[in-house]
Amino acid sequence: MADRVVMISGADSGIGAACARAFGRKGDKVVVLYHTDVDGAETTAADVKNAGGKALVLQCSVDEAESVEAAYSEAEAQFGSVNVLVNSAGINMANVNVRDMRIETWNDRIATDLTGAFLMSRRFLSGRRDSTDSASLVHISSIHAEVVRAGGAAYCAAKGGLTKLVQTLAVEEAGQGIRVNAIEPGMILTPMNQRALDDDDYRKALEKNIPMQRAGKPEEVADLAVWLSSDEASYITGATITIDGGLSLLLGVGA
Repeated sequence: MADRVVMISGADSGIGAACARAFGRKGDKVVVLYHTDVDGAETTAADVKNAGGKALVLQCSVDEAESVEAAYSEAEAQFGSVNVLVNSAGINMANVNVRDMRIETWNDRIATDLTGAFLMSRRFLSGRRDSTDSASLVHISSIHAEVVRAGGAAYCAAKGGLTKLVQTLAVEEAGQGIRVNAIEPGMILTPMNQRALDDDDYRKALEKNIPMQRAGKPEEVADLAVWLSSDEASYITGATITIDGGLSLLLGVGA
């Protein structure tokens, strides 16, 4: 899978940006998709180039079919067919219980975290309809696809649905040489956990709940995404791989 074209949604910050840098170090052509933060996307693109890859920055609203089509068409025109898609765009949980949740809060998370994954996957697959090369589709999910939290109904529902989307896609596309997998991170130090980045005491209090006694780094998730997209993982499809320092293993602790 040399000289790959890698498209990454949500690549303006956090895990998406780390993935872009990691693929850049492999010398890949990286399509950096962003929603609103163009400055963050340009910074990511510069990092990709400094790491030895090529970069293209494009705006994309993953929950809008027309925006997804426009981004893919431009990427294909400039870089060629996309070999690897990493779906990292997402909206975090709202911390609002269902009885108080506005329909807009629910719809926003389902649209981005689940429908967005569907739209990006569909266009990735249709763009490879005539290709016989192997390809990889990696979705950045969450341990909350399996482990629920009060106030997270919309987010947990979206990520739980994503698990079934990944499994279905894996079955549908295995015969085409396209592998589909999901990564389920726990607590990772990204802007989604800004308070943990800014407040050492708050972060340390949360880290006490993690068996490895630390939060994860976005680079650790990115390395896993790169590996899942490599020939070394050529027999893995339909998998959900947890990367959380053991946090999700402690479901029964304390009660």
